[in-house]
Amino acid sequence: MDYINLPKAVENFIAATNAHDANALAAVFGDGATVRDDGATYAGEAEIREWIQVHLINPKIVITPTSFAGDRLVASGDGEFPGGPLSFAFVFGIKDDQITDLVIDPV
Repeated sequence: MDYINLPKAVENFIAATNAHDANALAAVFGDGATVRDDGATYAGEAEIREWIQVHLINPKIVITPTSFAGDRLVASGDGEFPGGPLSFAFVFGIKDDQITDLVIDPV
């Protein structure tokens, strides 16, 4: 696969997710960040930490990027969930190498 050039915050998000490191993953999100995933919105550190644990850490998600353009990462997500791997679009808002907003939708 060709190398995909990613912003530092996106690289950190993928690395922490794939390492199943909840603390490193939480550190990628800035103050007041929001995540929209699976029909729900998670805002603030406590809700994002819960989302990280339930949606990324517990099912041992591994993200494999396939493309990145603008603010949109398309990636394969696999882990301990039925039907995987699945393709997802991750749309990132980033400021100062931290994620301010993340929207995840199936592709």
